Amino acid sequence: MIMNYSVLLLEQLQYEIFDRCQIEQCSAQLHHICNIDNTKNQEGRDLDKIKLDFVFRTGYQLGRLYRYVKLAVLGSLAAALVLNTHSLLASLQRNELSERRFLQLNKCPACWGTSWCRKFLNGQLRLESWGRLRLFDFFNVKNVYFARYGEPREGSRRVVLKRLGSAQELADIDTKICRRATGRGRCDLLQALHATEFASLNGDVRLLTPDAVEGWSDLVHCPSQRLLDRLVRRYAETKDSGSFLLRNLKDSERMQLLITLAFNPEPLVLQSFPSDEGWPFAKYLGACGRMVAVNYVGEELWSYFNAPWEKRVDLAWQLMEIAEQLTNNDFEFALYLLDVSFDNFAVGPRDGKVIIVDAENVLVADKRFIRQNKPENWDVWYESKFDDCDKEACLSFSKEILCARVTVDHNYYAICQNLLSRHATWRGTSGGLLHDPPAEIAKDGRLEALLDECANPKKRYGRFQAAKELREYLAQLSNNVR
Repeated sequence: MIMNYSVLLLEQLQYEIFDRCQIEQCSAQLHHICNIDNTKNQEGRDLDKIKLDFVFRTGYQLGRLYRYVKLAVLGSLAAALVLNTHSLLASLQRNELSERRFLQLNKCPACWGTSWCRKFLNGQLRLESWGRLRLFDFFNVKNVYFARYGEPREGSRRVVLKRLGSAQELADIDTKICRRATGRGRCDLLQALHATEFASLNGDVRLLTPDAVEGWSDLVHCPSQRLLDRLVRRYAETKDSGSFLLRNLKDSERMQLLITLAFNPEPLVLQSFPSDEGWPFAKYLGACGRMVAVNYVGEELWSYFNAPWEKRVDLAWQLMEIAEQLTNNDFEFALYLLDVSFDNFAVGPRDGKVIIVDAENVLVADKRFIRQNKPENWDVWYESKFDDCDKEACLSFSKEILCARVTVDHNYYAICQNLLSRHATWRGTSGGLLHDPPAEIAKDGRLEALLDECANPKKRYGRFQAAKELREYLAQLSNNVR
């Protein structure tokens, strides 16, 4: 990274010195760009000439240094490719997804599951193109891979593979397990796991209860028994799924469930609120070791930032519908999105449907439980505070309040502020998904007013009404352009 930065810096200096001054073209332009005053006396001209000579000489030296650095970088890359040709070819030829070590299957039950191990080990999944080269793992910080999955009579399709954390995060959880069990950073992981809280529910424990896992992750920041029963009943990494009784799981399956819940509960969100039942999440397929497979949805939402207006209106309407569905549904579970950015949504290439593809940070509040318990101010509407921070994808929220109120506008706020309105910033851009509307819509002003009120309301409880009207208005615009 330092080398790349140095090359870019030298390149920029070279461009500024030679391109901007353009000394080869004409002396008059040179004098103009470098701010030489032709009315100066001869002594001043001589001094300016000395300064220019120094600049040009320095620029020439920097240009030579730039070329040397560039050659050195290219030479290093060439040498690395030559020295690693055999390993690169081997990486392209072999299928690492059928190797137990690559899958970290040896870490189980400190892993995410084994339901898809037969498919992995039988070679039914293969990494795509550059994903086979370990040389590029340095850039794949999130440990997300694209692969082809094939059934003998069904052909192949694209899937997404996730390790659910960076290499450092995965190493950290191993270290924590060892320290809790032995006091040391390294140990026999399988033996150590049985001395941690992940094995505390082994044996004849009947239910997964709130006191055992409360606060382990966003998913169970404030779990009700009804939510935990749902997690166990829909747990896909067991052959006997369908029962909410924890004792029906094997000890290894219980530990896998708990460690997934603590480390990254995304698989449990996808299993408990599946796409097959209309929830807006990617479809969970299975796991093997520390590799989870989910259905490939399509290009990320960011790819549509400059799509035609008609397409962006439809996507915006879908996003507001997702916010409504996750907030108000017949199951009385409110799923609050705590991490909202253009990278966390994708769009289906055929049906154009918007799907959430990163569900790690989802807080689930049981509205039925809140109504029964009636905590303080439980029936007071909660309006999220606008956060005008200088970073991308900012959100302001209180998990405790999200867990204790029945009527909350968080999802509308998150979608409007981080994706749709002029306050949305991502990868150096601003203006949100609905930037640059057609002239007649911009002149009307209604869309901008609704987006502003949804992101940063001026009236008390104004966001609730603005979100409702925005959904209706986007639906109207979407129908008009179809």
